[in-house]
Amino acid sequence: MTKTQRQHRISELLEHEVISTAAQVVNRLQSEGVSATQATVTRDLQELGTIKVRDEHGARRIVLAASPKLAPAPLDHLRRMMGEWVISVESSGNLVVVRTPPGCAHVVASALDRSALEGVLGSVAGDDTILVIATEARGGAALSKEFRDLSGLGELNEVRSDR
Repeated sequence: MTKTQRQHRISELLEHEVISTAAQVVNRLQSEGVSATQATVTRDLQELGTIKVRDEHGARRIVLAASPKLAPAPLDHLRRMMGEWVISVESSGNLVVVRTPPGCAHVVASALDRSALEGVLGSVAGDDTILVIATEARGGAALSKEFRDLSGLGELNEVRSDR
């Protein structure tokens, strides 16, 4: 297991279990077949930005410190970014392709990822194109309509069936 994978697993453990010491984390990881020393886990906890708190039941536990970067951005921020930078939006199946001027795709993709929109599995940004994957339940057509509305394109940029 890589360091990144281990830290991700530690984050999951902290979110779902009451853990109050690095030794407990080591034991939980070992029960899953992951070998890590207490010193390694302590460094991981520091790098993850954990803190010790008392929960609502009075138990001491290690938690991930709330980070404003990780909090979902308001929908208004996504609307501003899309309104300023999105040129076109098209879809096929559960995929949505968003086009921007050269060098701007990462700005829109970051706002999209931080918005935590319902029905979005993720996005991949290039220089001027973003590929957004919608859930099957949401579908690309519905998501692309929302993106066109957010960007102010409305129905001007309808998806063409010849593509």
